[in-house]
Amino acid sequence: MSKKFLDFDSNIFLAPMAGITDRPMRKIVSSRGKGVMVSEMVAINAIQRKNPKSFRIADVRDEPYPVVVQMVGNDENLFAEAAKFLTDLGACSLDINMGCPVKKIVNNQAGSALMKDPLRASRIISGVVRAVPLKVSVKFRKGWDCNSVNAVDFARMCEDSGASYITVHGRTRSEFYSGTADWNIIGEVKQAVKIPVIGNGDITSPQKAGEMIAQTGVDGVMIGRAALGNPWLVGQTHEYIHNGTEPKKISPAETKEALLEHIRELSNYYGPDMALQISRKHVCWYSKNLYEAKRFREIYTRIDNYEDAISEINRYFDSCEEHNQEDRA
Repeated sequence: MSKKFLDFDSNIFLAPMAGITDRPMRKIVSSRGKGVMVSEMVAINAIQRKNPKSFRIADVRDEPYPVVVQMVGNDENLFAEAAKFLTDLGACSLDINMGCPVKKIVNNQAGSALMKDPLRASRIISGVVRAVPLKVSVKFRKGWDCNSVNAVDFARMCEDSGASYITVHGRTRSEFYSGTADWNIIGEVKQAVKIPVIGNGDITSPQKAGEMIAQTGVDGVMIGRAALGNPWLVGQTHEYIHNGTEPKKISPAETKEALLEHIRELSNYYGPDMALQISRKHVCWYSKNLYEAKRFREIYTRIDNYEDAISEINRYFDSCEEHNQEDRA
């Protein structure tokens, strides 16, 4: 497999996750190895209204690595106009969200609801492709539910409509994130089209990524929930896939360093008060499976002062490191 994928230096993607893959998260992940960074989804109608929050999400001009910006909506005309705007805001590629299962998105006939309307989906894709010089991708699912599995036909439609590459999540909309991702359907999609295919679903380790590539023949993988609290995973997966490098175990001290860096970036971006609120979910992810994590989380979520939060992180992860050393003794 070539180390150069399309215009990217990697074929390992950080999945777009609303409220998570913001600039601080992308910065932390990109600093720990190769991978393709993808933004939170940007609502095209909010961009049209020049909503400040959406504008900030979409503006990736100052980031030193390429960022794929993901768009969500259902109006084909707004899509084309938003695509031009996002291009000006620094996107290196545009992804169209046709897989989000969240109720408020599908109720607006966006996200995975578009899998039930392939004609509209086709017009949206072709309109964006005509509007901008960037490569355009589409992210979608296995289908709406088990009675309407149409990923293969949908993939062919994306290709015919001008998409440069596609990402397939191996679950239906009705499954959300439950059960096991169907890698067989991802393999069927790969066989059905000539454009590159990214596989998504249940990539929990570099080894799992290798298994998906071997089983399905996909050109790359996208990592979502497994990267929460594990900013090393995308880079480790790249090294494993391309160089056969086995991932090393991350120590509590390294985890503490990454978490503190992450919170500093959150503070620089959102301000310390908002950073403290946002950090609570990240702290839960970073401390997963560590010594007395439940007690730590209970303490941390009650802290209402940024400096006290930093002190508690130092105390807790230092105690984890000491506990590890005792276990090794």
